[in-house]
Amino acid sequence: MARLSEHENYMLMLKGEIPEYVPRSGAWNVSFRGLAPGPGGTENFTDPFGVPYVVSAHANNGALPAPDIFILDDIRKWRDVIKRPKILDEFDYAGVAKTVLDDRDPELPRFSSGSIGNGYFQMLVAFMGFNNGLVACLEEPDEVKALLNFILSINLEIGAKAIDLFRPHAFGMGDDIAHERAPFVSEEVFVDIFEPVWRATVKPWKEAGCYAQHHNCGDFTMFVKYIVDMGFNSWNPAEPCSDLVGIKKEFGRKIAIVGGFDGNGMVCWPQTTEEEVRAYVRQQVDLLAPDGGYAFGGGIMGMPDRAAWVTDEFEKIRYSYY
Repeated sequence: MARLSEHENYMLMLKGEIPEYVPRSGAWNVSFRGLAPGPGGTENFTDPFGVPYVVSAHANNGALPAPDIFILDDIRKWRDVIKRPKILDEFDYAGVAKTVLDDRDPELPRFSSGSIGNGYFQMLVAFMGFNNGLVACLEEPDEVKALLNFILSINLEIGAKAIDLFRPHAFGMGDDIAHERAPFVSEEVFVDIFEPVWRATVKPWKEAGCYAQHHNCGDFTMFVKYIVDMGFNSWNPAEPCSDLVGIKKEFGRKIAIVGGFDGNGMVCWPQTTEEEVRAYVRQQVDLLAPDGGYAFGGGIMGMPDRAAWVTDEFEKIRYSYY
């Protein structure tokens, strides 16, 4: 019997319906394309605001701000330092959109981002460092809000172009505001400073009829109710340090859990056996797959043999739940 394609199956999950089989998080990425100006790739780079980034092969070529190099030391002086990037007026949005659309099967869903740089919290600490950024939230919240609203205005400008030219079905936004053990900010600070810009960012995409996925690592439990209210349909990587069972019980298929795998835990221990890794895959899928609202995402960075065990075990079991 013919099965739905990965994309069709994933879209059922985003719609809040029971998929034909357990989706995998990678299905989002196959036709994902950001329509925003900026550098990237596998080489070190400087972002459009002047923040230097270092790419690490040990983090699957992920990029982090270069350590101990901060372009902003006083939030009150952000207007002197953080300028509208010239690349915004030079970037060929229409040309890039046409190239992407020409390369894509028109029947496939189109997933897109429409922002400059990373999320709002991440950009604040990239500019200032964690210490200064968090202190600024407490001592000068109005200045932090002014800076984030400046970035928001750029994101809304880029998003409008992406919606118009790329005609996406779904939108991806991220802002890593939590550590494995706890959020970086209190709920009060989040609601006052970050929630409004998150909500304003996703609003035009939802008004355009797009599904929305939010990326946030760490213990994100406290924030889930807010992204559900904003209209996000899914959240990744949904790490088990969050209360995934409680979230699934409270929200059901209103928010799809994408991930549900601790790639930094026992699966990385030298003494962990192949069967123990495979058993953990089965355990997590058994825990989160029932009644839908879930896509498996399991990875072990820097350990290709073990990552292959994870993928192989998931492929063996994913068609037996619905």
